[in-house]
Amino acid sequence: MKKCEMCTLISQKEISRGIFDMELSAPGIAAEAVPGQFVDVYCGNAARILPRPISLCGIDKENGRIRLVYRAGGKGTKEFSEMKAGGIVKVIGPLGNGFPTEEAEGKRVFLFGGGIGVPPMLESAKVLQASGADVTAVLGYKDDCFLAPEFEKYGRVIIATEDGSYGTPGNVLDAVRENNASADMAFACGPKPMLRAIKAFAEEKEIPCWVSLEERMACGIGACLACVCESTEVDEHSQVRNKRVCKDGPVFRSTEVIL
Repeated sequence: MKKCEMCTLISQKEISRGIFDMELSAPGIAAEAVPGQFVDVYCGNAARILPRPISLCGIDKENGRIRLVYRAGGKGTKEFSEMKAGGIVKVIGPLGNGFPTEEAEGKRVFLFGGGIGVPPMLESAKVLQASGADVTAVLGYKDDCFLAPEFEKYGRVIIATEDGSYGTPGNVLDAVRENNASADMAFACGPKPMLRAIKAFAEEKEIPCWVSLEERMACGIGACLACVCESTEVDEHSQVRNKRVCKDGPVFRSTEVIL
């Protein structure tokens, strides 16, 4: 069940150019959250009415904290990046659904993350490793491999970089092939072209695959239909072949959506 909390900023640092790592005290949200969900974060500037959706990178239920790793790309996220420890921010969450980690117990799992789609996969890696799954994190970057060392605590890590500065030159599927890696199922988050390629790869290998989509959102709770994606079946809410990313997703079985 989603909650609205006035959260205290515990810490924040820039971990890569324009990428910020924020930890918030949010006991109500942390208690309910699962890997793959997101939160809506509100700006302090009243002129920016709409919240900014940010995926959960970490969930600390014991201490009531959540971790958000985000790119400061617009005015709202730039405002967040300038916040200092002790600051207060309004947050609603957890929102959407998460990855079906319970289906991966005892299985070999690919965790694909691309760019700013890497952070949401970290909590998934932690939960999967604790459940006995055999995790292979396949991470794609332009250059700087932020967060990659943290994945090493939970399984094998394979890296691809566009500029060839580290790991496999190319994309995540180039890295899979170069390392002769295989799995029984796949979870993925990243840019749409990457997800499209992973969907085709999963179909070729005949393994189930779930993808986390990103769309521009307004309400974040499924009322406004601003964040719909094309689906393979008729949606009960809109009565057309659409799915609401914020409400029906952001995680979908890859066969449910057209990428």
